[in-house]
Amino acid sequence: MNNLKYYNDSLAYDFEMFMPKEAKRANNRDNIVVMPVNNAAAKKRKRTAAKRLSAPATLVMCAVFILAGFCGNIALRLQINEVNSQINDVKSSIAQLDSEKTTLEVELQRRMSYENLELKATELGMIKPEKDSIVYIEINDKNAARIADGSFVYE
Repeated sequence: MNNLKYYNDSLAYDFEMFMPKEAKRANNRDNIVVMPVNNAAAKKRKRTAAKRLSAPATLVMCAVFILAGFCGNIALRLQINEVNSQINDVKSSIAQLDSEKTTLEVELQRRMSYENLELKATELGMIKPEKDSIVYIEINDKNAARIADGSFVYE
């Protein structure tokens, strides 16, 4: 194909590009046709509008939720206080039982004292040894024991 003739001829140029452009016409609203509203679409719009709450209703709902939060907080604090009082009651009973345990240990030590043992021994008829009732054993280079009848036993 011979493209050279197009370069030399005016056919290669699009002069409309260099022409001044016409101002665009403003859109007239006369040519817009209003379609009849579909009943289903209108009902849907009414439902969505009904679902939205007005500003005062939204404020009331927020106030109700905040009030419910405060009431819940107060109820939880009351429960915490009740549990703390139960814990303190148990601690005081533990302290009371500890003091009772100490009292019983002191009583046990008092009952087991030497004075009580001596008193019980005298009640049973036991007596303290006296100097004349003590028998001394003389030991020479052999082991010997003196028996109550006066005889000696040698080992």
